[in-house]
Amino acid sequence: MTPLRLPWLELAILTPAVGSLWVRFRREPAEARRHALAFCALTLLLTIGGWADFIALGAGQADDARGPLSAIAGRPLFRIDDLNAPLLPMGALIYILTILATLRAKIREFSLSRALITESILLATFASATPRGAVAMMILSIVPRWHELWRNGQSSRVYLAHMGLFAALLILGESGVSRAASPGEQPLWAILTLTLAMLLRSGVIPLHCWMTDLFEHASFGTALLFVAPMTGAFGVARLVAPVAPEWALKIISVMSLATAIYAAGMALVQRDARRFFCYIFLSHSSLVLVGIETATPIGLTGSLSLWLSVSLALTGFGLVLRCIEARVGRVPLSEYLGLYEQVPMLAGLFLLTGLASAGFPGTAGFISIEMIVEAAMEAVPVVGPLIVIVTALNGLAVTSAYFRIFAGRPRPSSIDLQVRRPERIAVMITTILIIGGGLFPQWGVENRYRAALGILGSRSGGDAAQGVRPARMHAPGSEAR
Repeated sequence: MTPLRLPWLELAILTPAVGSLWVRFRREPAEARRHALAFCALTLLLTIGGWADFIALGAGQADDARGPLSAIAGRPLFRIDDLNAPLLPMGALIYILTILATLRAKIREFSLSRALITESILLATFASATPRGAVAMMILSIVPRWHELWRNGQSSRVYLAHMGLFAALLILGESGVSRAASPGEQPLWAILTLTLAMLLRSGVIPLHCWMTDLFEHASFGTALLFVAPMTGAFGVARLVAPVAPEWALKIISVMSLATAIYAAGMALVQRDARRFFCYIFLSHSSLVLVGIETATPIGLTGSLSLWLSVSLALTGFGLVLRCIEARVGRVPLSEYLGLYEQVPMLAGLFLLTGLASAGFPGTAGFISIEMIVEAAMEAVPVVGPLIVIVTALNGLAVTSAYFRIFAGRPRPSSIDLQVRRPERIAVMITTILIIGGGLFPQWGVENRYRAALGILGSRSGGDAAQGVRPARMHAPGSEAR
């Protein structure tokens, strides 16, 4: 590995951790929010700097060997490669947009200090140089969410039961896996345990009820920040895919496809906006795991590209719902609220971000779903049409929820429902990224293609695929792969 020219990763991880302590002692909510945004902005710049440095070095993977933490440990603790290079800025962006869209009235129930420490844990998870480091950070991320539930007097039994089982399975599975062995030589029990842990963390059926419970009892912002970066998908790509045989990947794919279909159907009949968003997220995030089973460059590229696009689109979609909830309380979908005249901008952004998550043409997710369908048609022909059906059901669910919230007779309100500037900025940034990724997808797809080759290279036990940088990524459907 080539060392980065600056300890970008360590600085990016330490900055929100220091910010968490700093913000904790700010008494004025407005002041605390401004300082939290400053620390988040600095973190985003540091992650972008690390990504730019990695590209400039032209290395297949690079580490942060210059950092003080690495010097103390005697070895690199964090690394950046083709897989996690865009994930780090994406995670930092999700946090800054969520905090930016948090109104002053919501700061008391949404802890800025807790949000910053969870950002530090997330970046450490993505940047961990070893599988065991990623395992430790994934388990550590459970604690702040439980602390919020306990602090607010909400029930945490379902969350603790599932996350406790996840932690136990993850530790047991990783301890039994030999990273030096090929996929066919791994212990059966270890692969099954590790696979089950990642399925639980990703919320596949029938292990999904912890996610709906989290959205029910935690603040919307906390639940969104826990699921939007898709740490479960990262665990599959980093921990499971390099060592799992084909049958383990097929288990993940079949269960993920079943989850995508089930969640899409459930989203159509929900009568509460939070549960609706949870099932929409489950359906889309499960499609990310479906393409991994193909173990082909085009399928993996589609999955990794969809990961980024769905995370950004559903973050924007969740922020719009959160903005509406901040004005009218918990949003019911059992009646027509008629909010279009009061918040027409939120209505347009709701429809755009919701349909973008379903891969609407012209958005970042369109080409990603196209690649997954193509790869699935070659591997298992029946899967391709099922993916198309899932995206269609999700699009119908989004449209139905749009009419429930924004259509109907307007209701008089004694408070100002207009969108505040920070909320407008947060959702507009997400919108620009969604549309920009759809109009100019080449660079992003090419980057994900290199990451897919890296995963396939680790599965074959060779280094041939590492560091491959094709001059051009052909469009889906071409013969050059």
